[in-house]
Amino acid sequence: MSFYDNLKDNAKEDQIERLVVGAIITNKNAEILLIKRKADDFLGGIFEIPGGKVENKESILNALIREVKEETNLDVKNINSYIDKFEYLSGSGKKCRQFNFYVETNADEKKIKLTEHDTYKWINLDEIEAQNNISKELKDTLLIYKFNQEQKRKLHNIINN
Repeated sequence: MSFYDNLKDNAKEDQIERLVVGAIITNKNAEILLIKRKADDFLGGIFEIPGGKVENKESILNALIREVKEETNLDVKNINSYIDKFEYLSGSGKKCRQFNFYVETNADEKKIKLTEHDTYKWINLDEIEAQNNISKELKDTLLIYKFNQEQKRKLHNIINN
């Protein structure tokens, strides 16, 4: 059984009605891409990471690749790590579980074309806690990502000193 199948099976056991994927995308300056939901949309006006619903019979991996492309016009080149999951109720009241991954893309501002969002911004790791226009769940996800990056740097410094 693959890791992705395990995520799906666990969600099914927990009676999750909808699976969602999210992608942490960084640029060459290690800043994180956030995209802003349209005002008339569910949770309108908040910033989020690119992602969306896993379609019927679609794998989590394929959904992640498709959603990043649809929402940003960026191509996923690699999935670097699984970060975490969180749950929420959709606009229609369905119990959703969002799986979040750190992905590598061809991130270049000239290539970003938003289709479902108003605008985007790049934030650095030190700005995460100051963000007040993202959900608490996403803030927690980004703080886990920040912690992982800091630990990687610390280990790198220990090994190379």
